[in-house]
Amino acid sequence: MPKNMFRKSLIVSVFALISCTAFGQGLKIGDRVSDFNLKSTEGKLISLSGIQGNKGAIIVFTCNHCPFSNIYEDRIIAIHKKFSALGYPVVAVNPSDAKQIPEESFKQMKKRAKEKSYPFVYLQDESQEIAKAYGATRTPHVFIVQKETDGTYLLRYIGAIDNNADDPAAADKKYVENAVNELLLGNTVSLTITKAIGCSIKWKKP
Repeated sequence: MPKNMFRKSLIVSVFALISCTAFGQGLKIGDRVSDFNLKSTEGKLISLSGIQGNKGAIIVFTCNHCPFSNIYEDRIIAIHKKFSALGYPVVAVNPSDAKQIPEESFKQMKKRAKEKSYPFVYLQDESQEIAKAYGATRTPHVFIVQKETDGTYLLRYIGAIDNNADDPAAADKKYVENAVNELLLGNTVSLTITKAIGCSIKWKKP
């Protein structure tokens, strides 16, 4: 890993630790997840319970300005295209405070989604309640959930997309893809938690 990226990762880890301390540990593997009703860049209210015909979802807390989110953006698009038809669509959620970072405004979210032709829904967690409930601390931060027969969702994976933020071709451990493939085969996820590397979520100031 380049030195500048290592320094960023170290800073991110410190802020993430502070965030966890401030807002608690969030969800644990096997927990029933909190549903939500968040506005998408298309102006629709989206909830997990409202997604029809799926087997689960790949919830990615992300944002517009974070270089890590930008680096992983094409990979997130590819993951959605690969797994959406198999029942695991990406649900992208932006929890960052637009007052601190104007680039995170709903207007800019709409612009970003249009420029990149997002094939997945991009939701604004304006209150930041969903990010706090899940325990998200970074962008990108992935939570894979599996749908139960009663329509509720259980958490099966938390963490990073893969093991190389700099070069997708060099990523030899594709955590999210492996986890979803195991779920599709009816197996238990073998690696349930990894360390998400990314920018700290910009929490609203008291």
